[in-house]
Amino acid sequence: MRIEILTTIPEMIDAVTGESILGRAKSRGLIEINAVNLRDFAHDRHRTTDDAPFGGGPGMVMKPEPVFEAVESLVFRSAGTKPRVLLMTPQGRRFNQKFAEELARESHVIIICGRYEGVDERIRERLATDEVSIGDYVLTGGELAALVIADAVSRLIPGVLGDETSCETDSFSSGLLEYPQYTRPADYRGMEVPEVLLSGNHAEIAKWRREMALKRTFERRPDLLDTAPLTEEDKRIINELNNEK
Repeated sequence: MRIEILTTIPEMIDAVTGESILGRAKSRGLIEINAVNLRDFAHDRHRTTDDAPFGGGPGMVMKPEPVFEAVESLVFRSAGTKPRVLLMTPQGRRFNQKFAEELARESHVIIICGRYEGVDERIRERLATDEVSIGDYVLTGGELAALVIADAVSRLIPGVLGDETSCETDSFSSGLLEYPQYTRPADYRGMEVPEVLLSGNHAEIAKWRREMALKRTFERRPDLLDTAPLTEEDKRIINELNNEK
């Protein structure tokens, strides 16, 4: 799995992807995350990557030449595979867990980080296979959003987390929010861990966790229940929660 992030601030990308789980996964060869400096594809002596917008207006716009040349260079080196090219923009498709799972099945993903007032429209029209947003707000640049995507996708790659089952119970992976988690000590300042988790009865623990996931989703994100795969027992629990409400 190779993720390449096109940016004018490669140090920002390297600082994050070189640490913790991502850093260890990179060192073990499980994933490859590269920061590609767009200024390396600018040919004037100032290595310019932005310019004033035609028609006037505030701010600057990312120039097409460096972005086109960078993407074309990466595609040329991709050995016949067609990469997904993501353009980070508030106008894009909302990123979520299902989208992360979709991208994790790709072998090569390129992420374009816009800055200032955005990118030249020709980049959007001719280069991007996907326009992506991580939420309904505006950042100073696409780097933080690109790192969010790189992290969410990388942890789905086999071996990255070590325990392959851990991401299966994450919030949204099953269509529900995750159940509550506890660790030692069993009693902290009078706050006790639920007894069932100390019982050693794995069937009862699994049942409790499912009920808690349903309850938490019902209370915090009931909209998810409309699309989550539910058993008849799940539906019975939700009906009880509705009655209690």
